[in-house]
Amino acid sequence: MANRTDEKRAVVLLSGGLDSATTAAIARAEGYRLYALSVDYGQRHRFELAAARRIAAALGVAEHRLLSIELGSLGGSALTADIAVPQDRPAEEMSSGIPVTYVPARNTVLLSLALAYAEVRGAADIFVGVNAVDYSGYPDCRPEFIAAFERLANLATKAGVEGSLKLRVRAPLIQLAKAEIIRRGVELGVDYGLTHTCYAPDEQGAACGRCDACQLRLKGFAEAGLSDPARYQQG
Repeated sequence: MANRTDEKRAVVLLSGGLDSATTAAIARAEGYRLYALSVDYGQRHRFELAAARRIAAALGVAEHRLLSIELGSLGGSALTADIAVPQDRPAEEMSSGIPVTYVPARNTVLLSLALAYAEVRGAADIFVGVNAVDYSGYPDCRPEFIAAFERLANLATKAGVEGSLKLRVRAPLIQLAKAEIIRRGVELGVDYGLTHTCYAPDEQGAACGRCDACQLRLKGFAEAGLSDPARYQQG
């Protein structure tokens, strides 16, 4: 499906978290018509998928697709298997090593699905909210991985081989600290109350405030001088 000459299209991986919401807002601000993709990969809770639907509606995306793939059946991660989510880890521990919340091959799989969606929709750009500054040591959030996947995208697709699209993987947050990401999102009108970040929410979806993701989020809002609108568990 070819683009109209006056229209820029982009696929955005929309997890429902703070980073992906900000990334989508950046893509929209750059004038792209957005095609949002969320993936149920077997994660232990569905609060982030509900958040993705809220964010997609708020941003007025052209289309929001939800795909399912059973990465969870492979196990190997605290986000998909019956493995305890680490809590109350000090900053120096979070910044070293690869934690048990790493999901094997997740970003490779998600970007592959986004690549297929982009080729079908005639979108040359894929936006992903990975970050290599305030993150928990995931190898598939590094600039080297994004650059490698972009090369793969142009080698492995009909659009890339025939030259109808020069495919790009855009990671606008990759070198930003969490506070910088939050400030940018606020400038763009992102409602962070719609997002979900926590790895270990309660049954009502309230964030634990203690997992790596919550700690990084709270630190980011504090450093940005802003109040986090997320709901946190009491006590």
